[in-house]
Amino acid sequence: MSDQFWLTKAQLERLKPLFPLTRGVLRVDDRRVINGIVHVIRNGLRWRDALAVYGLHKTRYNRFVRWHRMGVFDRIFANLAAESGPPDRAMIDSTHLKGHRTAATLLKRGMHPVSPAARKAA
Repeated sequence: MSDQFWLTKAQLERLKPLFPLTRGVLRVDDRRVINGIVHVIRNGLRWRDALAVYGLHKTRYNRFVRWHRMGVFDRIFANLAAESGPPDRAMIDSTHLKGHRTAATLLKRGMHPVSPAARKAA
């Protein structure tokens, strides 16, 4: 059970007012689906690879996509960030900082980037 992620009932009750209202059809257990979404994102898994205790992978995926388009996760993160104040530290995920594929080969070809000041001087 140590590799599973579960929100406590108090945490889920804190987030429930931010969930969209249902339209007639009852939703599958919110706690199980939300925990499955967090587990997939936290571990970098495919939706299909999450543990079976979180329910069907299609349910997790559909809920994530639908709520993302509705801005539900943005409201949740904004609400949680507003309550906690400034962070103690900030972290950057290097997978989102990508250079162009030719950026690494410029120096190998003998080309050096020219600064704007050098262009003005020339």
